[in-house]
Amino acid sequence: MTRIALIHALMHSVAPINAELEREWPQAQRMNLLDDSLSSDLARTSALGGQGLDTAMHQRFEALAAYAEGTGAQGILFTCSAFGPCIEAVALRRPHMPVLKPNEAMVAEAVALGGRVGLIASFAPTLTSMPPEFPPGTDLRAELAAGAMESLNRGDTAAHDARVVLAAAALARQGCTVIALAQFSMARAQAAVQQALGLPVLTTPGSAVRALRQRLGIDGQQVKGEGGQPLQ
Repeated sequence: MTRIALIHALMHSVAPINAELEREWPQAQRMNLLDDSLSSDLARTSALGGQGLDTAMHQRFEALAAYAEGTGAQGILFTCSAFGPCIEAVALRRPHMPVLKPNEAMVAEAVALGGRVGLIASFAPTLTSMPPEFPPGTDLRAELAAGAMESLNRGDTAAHDARVVLAAAALARQGCTVIALAQFSMARAQAAVQQALGLPVLTTPGSAVRALRQRLGIDGQQVKGEGGQPLQ
């Protein structure tokens, strides 16, 4: 049985990726590691003008990955999108196994679909860390779903989804033809955005599970890009 380690920096990310794996890859054995101080520490140091992704933060990510690998995990998926450089460093040390940033698979699928990409985040630092992950020349627009994370923290899921829809509508008015939801916790709003706009809406859990299956040699559904070609 394939063992997948899911490493979380936000409590709200746990349920969406586990639900996606249960739907699309129930045979996978899942383990969940949560350190919700990662996000709060990053937000605090960023607000104070410090270097949030410093040496200490890199060491924390390496420690989490080493623990996961030590349990027998054959693949690692990080689920918070504001820690790209830390995750890249972890992956470089593990060329023998797939180590995915939460958004890399979604970025690839969004670009393959073509057109102008609308990126929505509910965690503000993501709007700094994630756009550079798109290939140069990508026609990209980004929008913060202001207040969405706070609504989710209060348990007001309807308000969260409504704020995501508002951000998506703003991007649609800018000519975006595909919407990408940056946070795992935003996946719950996918149907609401699709219903409101009628545009393709990609989520990080959906894209990540497809990528993990492909990299581990397990046949799975592929999203097709322009011309009907499957994503590589």
